[in-house]
Amino acid sequence: MRDPVDPAPFAAGPDAAPVVVSSVRGSFPWSVLAERHPAIVRKVRDAFPYGPGQRHALDALLENCAEGVVEPLAEPAADRARWDAWGGREHYGRSWFDVPFLWAESYFYRKLLEAVGYFTPGPWQGIDPFRPFKLAELDTPEADEELAALDDLAHRPAGEQEEALLHGSLWGNRADLGFRLSGTGSGTADGSRLVADDAGVLRSLFAGGTLCLVADNAGRELVPDLLLVDHLLRHGRAGRTVLHVKPYPYYVSDATAADVLDALRRLTAAKGAAGEAGNRLWAAMSEGRLTVRAHPFSCGPLPYTDLPEDLRREFAAADVTLLKGDLNYRRLIGDRLHPATTPFAAATACFPGPVATLRTLKSDVVVGIAPAVEAALDAAEGDRWRTGGTHALIQARRG
Repeated sequence: MRDPVDPAPFAAGPDAAPVVVSSVRGSFPWSVLAERHPAIVRKVRDAFPYGPGQRHALDALLENCAEGVVEPLAEPAADRARWDAWGGREHYGRSWFDVPFLWAESYFYRKLLEAVGYFTPGPWQGIDPFRPFKLAELDTPEADEELAALDDLAHRPAGEQEEALLHGSLWGNRADLGFRLSGTGSGTADGSRLVADDAGVLRSLFAGGTLCLVADNAGRELVPDLLLVDHLLRHGRAGRTVLHVKPYPYYVSDATAADVLDALRRLTAAKGAAGEAGNRLWAAMSEGRLTVRAHPFSCGPLPYTDLPEDLRREFAAADVTLLKGDLNYRRLIGDRLHPATTPFAAATACFPGPVATLRTLKSDVVVGIAPAVEAALDAAEGDRWRTGGTHALIQARRG
């Protein structure tokens, strides 16, 4: 059953698809707010020896998310005015479950950072509450095996390497940490399949100019993203790459600049082809061919239709903007429940310039699915194919 929504307060016009909300008990968005977010608060509370102040604030956030209403950030917060402008004035005083799902999720993570003192002068300022989980992703036997596999890949033709690295980047986020910490699924790629595949269109957009890659998760997803970037730079498929990351910790596993450095160090410390790729990437950053951007809008609760002008110009000038992961996809589509058969080009018409997505499906929002594919998936799995992380898509639009 599709997640019920209340379109009236959020529809942009009579023809607009409804925005997802979380108010229907048992729906997927409801489970995120009611089950996943409390699980994440508890995990964070146990991951650090926070003092009484932080622990009390985390307990208060846990209670507020379950039974309270959305409250403004504390008055000293430097970004309070920004969140007011991002929709806070309309949502303060309402139940978390009654505001747009995208907004509620985003604001939850900002409130969690407030609770642990991330922005407040003191010993916990700037300490990523999700860092232990991210680092654990990089230090596993599975990560070692994935990097060792690059030695065999290095002997294949460049086109085959690109295809393999593209799919590695696609499936790297099949089970991000927020998905795991809630205990809602394992999200393995075994037996999964693409529900849409525009890989040919995407590869045609690697035209030797600027690639904007909007990252999603850190850890074992960010590493294959970087390996794809290395390949594109090395073979002239991109002359320059701008890697967009989050300016502060977000959605448990979303990549920040610090996570990029951790991933680079993991690569440069590896042997064989992985270490060589890490050294090339390190040099590319030093030379300015690979740059990292952390725009405040990257942590915003708004769709890409509301891009600020500087990002709009940057994306418009790129050969292609490649959006990674589920959250970026939701922001691209507006977190609206368009019919799944809505053409991708139509649903993304407001995005400036060529755009592509690599995404494993972990939320209800999806477009660009062929009618026969949607019918077969619905018949076989109901709505589970939309949210279980077992299906993926590559979609692209030339301009």
